[in-house]
Amino acid sequence: MRTDPSQHPADAHDLIRVRGARVNNLKDVSVALPKRRLTAFTGVSGSGKSSLVFGTIAAESQRLINETYSAFVQGFMPTLSRPEVDVLDGLTTAIVVDQERLGANPRSTVGTVTDADALLRILFSRLGEPHIGGPGAYSFNVASASGSGGITVQRGDRTITQSASFSRTGGMCPRCEGRGSVNDFDLTALFDEAKSLNEGAITIPGMSMDGWFGRILRGCGYFDPDKPIATFNKRERHDLLHREPTKIKVDGINLTYQGLIPQIQKSMLSKDVEAMQPHIRAFVERAVVFTVCPDCDGTRLSEEARSSKIAGKSIADVSAMQVTDLAAWVAELDVPGSVEPLLASVRHAVDSFVAIGLGYLSLSRPSGTLSGGEAQRVKMVRHLGSSLTDVTYVFDEPTIGLHPHDIERMNALLLQLRDKGNTVLVVEHKPEAIAIADHVVDLGPGAGTAGGEIVFEGTVEGLRASDTRTGRHLDDRASLKPADAVRAATGVLEVRGADGHNLQDVDVDVPLGVLCVVTGVAGSGKSTLIHGSIAGRDGVVAVDQGAIKGSRRSNPATYTGLLEPIRKAFAKANGVKPGLFSPNSDGACPVCSGMGVIYPDLGIVAGAPAVCEECGGKRFQAEVLEHRFGGKDISEVLAMPVAEAGAFFGAGEGKIAAAHKILVWLEEVGLGYVTLGQPLTTLSGGERQRLKLAAHMSGKGSSRRPAPDAPGTGAVIVLDEPTTGLHLADVAALLSLLDRLVDEGRSVIVIEHHQAVMAHADWIIDLGPGAGHDGGRIVFEGTPADLVAARSTLTGEHLADYVGA
Repeated sequence: MRTDPSQHPADAHDLIRVRGARVNNLKDVSVALPKRRLTAFTGVSGSGKSSLVFGTIAAESQRLINETYSAFVQGFMPTLSRPEVDVLDGLTTAIVVDQERLGANPRSTVGTVTDADALLRILFSRLGEPHIGGPGAYSFNVASASGSGGITVQRGDRTITQSASFSRTGGMCPRCEGRGSVNDFDLTALFDEAKSLNEGAITIPGMSMDGWFGRILRGCGYFDPDKPIATFNKRERHDLLHREPTKIKVDGINLTYQGLIPQIQKSMLSKDVEAMQPHIRAFVERAVVFTVCPDCDGTRLSEEARSSKIAGKSIADVSAMQVTDLAAWVAELDVPGSVEPLLASVRHAVDSFVAIGLGYLSLSRPSGTLSGGEAQRVKMVRHLGSSLTDVTYVFDEPTIGLHPHDIERMNALLLQLRDKGNTVLVVEHKPEAIAIADHVVDLGPGAGTAGGEIVFEGTVEGLRASDTRTGRHLDDRASLKPADAVRAATGVLEVRGADGHNLQDVDVDVPLGVLCVVTGVAGSGKSTLIHGSIAGRDGVVAVDQGAIKGSRRSNPATYTGLLEPIRKAFAKANGVKPGLFSPNSDGACPVCSGMGVIYPDLGIVAGAPAVCEECGGKRFQAEVLEHRFGGKDISEVLAMPVAEAGAFFGAGEGKIAAAHKILVWLEEVGLGYVTLGQPLTTLSGGERQRLKLAAHMSGKGSSRRPAPDAPGTGAVIVLDEPTTGLHLADVAALLSLLDRLVDEGRSVIVIEHHQAVMAHADWIIDLGPGAGHDGGRIVFEGTPADLVAARSTLTGEHLADYVGA
């Protein structure tokens, strides 16, 4: 390891010291990080960056904070085990600002997950005319209520009961209950009315007549379960569909009956559609039609809340504004001196959105619709105005989804957090973001078992001069394609009058048979144009930024469909059933249920998972491991890295063509070091993105939409920022993969900010000129060379600087 000792403060109290870290693939890592500085963690995907920063430093900080709470409170908190590390001291409170999407709650908006909404409600409660009440009167999550009851107080041996009345004024629209939309049900998707309940008329997922649901329906007494639903009278039909929760007794047991629609609303519609399990989501999309609430026009607020205004604007009006417009409106308000401090807080909140590159959003935007990068930047807004100092902020690739123009602003904000006296730890791949670091920790030399070591520690200049993989590639720059290497389009996909979100009646011809890159600043309309107008067409395979949903039991073999042909081959070779070779099915170890580890239940005491003594971590029953294929048992196969498995299943006695095809794609996208059975929960963001890409390319993705792989098929592949999580050294391999796809007859459309991908394109479509309502237009169409020569857009300027033109 190369290091620059002068970078460390002399005082040990100014260091975060890690010794002997062994989380995931870390190999007894020891490192000393300077406090109140910005440290960048670099290295190839899977080298151990996240294991060190998130799995070790941030995890231990959170565990120690949790231990300060009482035993009672800890009982309600998640159980956190101590990271596998010998010494970890000098820690301060860690705040993790990651790329996890914001909440699945349909009531959550950009305004509610930041302080902005709360500040606006206070402002309207102070200045709104007519005055309608406190801040809750302007909240769509607070319902109006009134009533009376009794307050009972125990004084010595006397019990005193006093009557009391209460009222609460909330801003929730009573019709849509603050959701902004109302729903209507397609009853044919709920039941087959030609059948009776006992004949299986109900077709709602999870509502089977075999369990308690069926017992309640049969025993409620509201209708005859042997009578076809088509013959129900009006009362019976109402009770089946709409009856509110009612206490009933069935076979002497007290139960609650409620109609089908209230049950669906409670169990399914209370969740964000994006967070639902696939079969539930499919049912909801088939059975429920959502329309804008006619009473509140989608604002979620009651008429009374909308009647109160400041300078002619209601809180619904200002929440729907683009934040840049809201900032201008707030700046012009003239308020009494007593309200000025509050107004200053509002101004700071909305200005923070603009400063962080989110000025194109509105506060009323549902939080679940934000991308991972947008979600991370929204979380940053909450911390920019914080009075806390000497905090450790941990960021996971904060430049994801940002145009080069926006990265400059992000860098300024990271330095602002540092200059307030905080320690800032950033996991990054972008050279522009690494360049501002005070200290760099480079992990490697490779990924997986080939990584997990500190290969450099010191300054950015020291990294540049080092012989590490990151150092060698830090100044890599792709060059523009020569004119004779630019491919000519073989056709076009026409888009006419696209007006989704901020698109302004866009007409564009997207070329086929080439590598087409769609770019523009964040919020300019790129994703809206491509996913809204191209991705849904026949023959188009889209790989978006959606996170892979997987548990500890999910792994590359299960996610890609690779395990299926392997199980079948094992079963055929040994004359047994395929289920034996799944750790989630018949062959699972009975002690650990196929997990390979035991998660001890120690109450409030955190317990680290222990390797299962029964199976030794192999996940299978001993009898299953006696069955072999190609000389290996199933646990040995799942422990193989992709590259080794590709060779094993590609030839000889272990040859399985279907498995080999998937493994080839996994290696093509740079996942040759990942083992087949590695839990998805242990993969980094970059690894998950590439796994998803490989799954789609091999036709085994979770969407189950096959990707034709025969040359000349002309399939259209849409990729959304495929460089996400890629190390500088891996970008060249990605470009080669994109070239291969096009040369084999595919049309590749890439939404991307990385200048190397732009420079390598055959055609560029640039949207802008700004974000939100300042964008949504095509500002350039042509070759990268023409874009650089023109320098007519922000993208053109940055690309010209990148290639040195």
